[in-house]
Amino acid sequence: MAYKSLAECVTDLEKHGHLIRIKKEVDPYLEMAAIHLRIYENNGPAILFEKIKGSPFPAVSNLFGTLERSKFIFRDTLPKVQQLVSLRNDPIKALKKPFKYAGSAMSALSALPLKTPSAKSKFLKTTIGALPQIVNWPMDGGPFVTMPQVYTEDVQKPGVLNANLGMYRIQLGGNDYIQDQEIGLHYQIHRGIGVHQSKANAMGLPLKVSIFVGGPPSHPLAAVMPLPEGLSEMTFAGALGNRRFRYFYDDEGFCISADADFVITGTVHPNENKPEGPFGDHLGYYSLTHPFPLMKVHNVYHKKDAIWSFTVVGRPPQEDTSFGALIHEITGSAIPQEIHGLKEVHAVDAAGVHPLLFAIGSERYTPYLKERKPQEILTIANHILGKNQLSLAKYVFIAAREDNENLSTHNIESFLTHVLERIDLTKDLHFYTNTTIDTLDYSGDGLNSGSKVVLAAAGNKKRELWNRVPEELNLPKEFTHPKIAMPGILVLKVDQYQNAEKTAAEIALLNIELIGKDLNGFPLIVLADDSEFTAKNIDNLVWVTFTRSNPAADIYGINDFIINKHWGCKGSLIIDARKKPHHAPELIKDGNIEKRVDQMGEKGGVLEGII
Repeated sequence: MAYKSLAECVTDLEKHGHLIRIKKEVDPYLEMAAIHLRIYENNGPAILFEKIKGSPFPAVSNLFGTLERSKFIFRDTLPKVQQLVSLRNDPIKALKKPFKYAGSAMSALSALPLKTPSAKSKFLKTTIGALPQIVNWPMDGGPFVTMPQVYTEDVQKPGVLNANLGMYRIQLGGNDYIQDQEIGLHYQIHRGIGVHQSKANAMGLPLKVSIFVGGPPSHPLAAVMPLPEGLSEMTFAGALGNRRFRYFYDDEGFCISADADFVITGTVHPNENKPEGPFGDHLGYYSLTHPFPLMKVHNVYHKKDAIWSFTVVGRPPQEDTSFGALIHEITGSAIPQEIHGLKEVHAVDAAGVHPLLFAIGSERYTPYLKERKPQEILTIANHILGKNQLSLAKYVFIAAREDNENLSTHNIESFLTHVLERIDLTKDLHFYTNTTIDTLDYSGDGLNSGSKVVLAAAGNKKRELWNRVPEELNLPKEFTHPKIAMPGILVLKVDQYQNAEKTAAEIALLNIELIGKDLNGFPLIVLADDSEFTAKNIDNLVWVTFTRSNPAADIYGINDFIINKHWGCKGSLIIDARKKPHHAPELIKDGNIEKRVDQMGEKGGVLEGII
């Protein structure tokens, strides 16, 4: 649909039964987020909150809560956009089949941004404090914008086609921010906005920033799309929404999205930072307080009937999970085509996306050998770890397509089974130490600092995986409550982590007991604070294991060794996935708020039949 506004989208969703209205006043402090989370967990509709305490503006969330609803929103344009992305990856297709792809050129042309100065009269002014002050989690540092479109231009090449539109969280208040005058921006320096800021800093100039909220749903999706170099987010938004991105410049020279519901303008000056956070993030933990760029607010604009757009971030799956599914629908095999030999790649959402990545590649280097071994797939793994957002991966499991043509990275258990059946723990682990990891991942030894590991598997099955705990298994008294998370993975409960020296002593005891024992059916042992919770389901397993461990520090092995700087083990691999003192706290819901939401779902409540 060619929605002209967020309001048009809301009306269309409601008309077709995809949206509910909550007419009673709701509290932006925790209550709105709790309602959103409960409805999302029940696969429910989008939500329009009509009355928000402390704000004159309504708000909508869960627009992209299911892949089906996202496809409905873009039902008229999705096939054309998929064609455009396909052509970006392989433009020769247009030459081979000119009639099939003739419409794509027109789609791209009609997507070019359109300057509309007359739209300036549609905007009114307000303040930061009048916006919905939504706080999602109890320890959050203040209210945040969680569905922003942050627009910046290159100071050396100004103009909308050289601009960047990204989704970086915005802290509206709290901490040391001066109310209505300052807000915080959270982004990593390698992102598009970071490049723009670096250039502005080098020239001693403030960076002009425009933050758009709302507008047609194609706009926030464009802000998170991993677009090919040179393809403008504004152009993509136009193609996806079947409506050109409309814009103008205000009297101070800030770009304003003419279709946005709200626009916050301001400047980021060189070397001006303030503490931002904590914030309940997508790994399922808080990102803690750190200095991030300070934005000095110039103006806050809004349309007459503006609707605030937000989402709730937390342990996956969440609405951004569905966002990711939609992106995969659009981009298809874009990334595999950019890395020679890569057949499939999947950042595992249940593990918080960046901590765990599965990949399948070709293994063709030595076809004359009787059995394949990881060679080409190691080269592919190196490419993956040097590619854009994929470079944030902490654990990379990669397998050879030739061993199973039907293997999929999207079935977590079957993929892990395939790798664990084939991996040679004496040769197939490859560490990257003292390197960078995701800013939001606190499992390392400092901000952005940690390690990575590639676990590669190619060749015939080497073992049968066990699905029960052997009766004759004797464990030191420190290791209790053994549970099978899935065939081949044993989870053990261990007392609370104290320090690296104590852990080394615990592992030594385990080694003494298990060296020489046949544990071939358990190639992986996970140490956890709660083995029952960790082994309860596959989502718990990957979340605990890969968000609470730093490979170089927390991987051990039975009968381990180092030869020529290469680490391996002759027995089971061990991952210590206990909480460590330096880890960020996990997200825990507020009990009193949850009781209020429970009441909303009771007979006669506003959420009866929905939660």
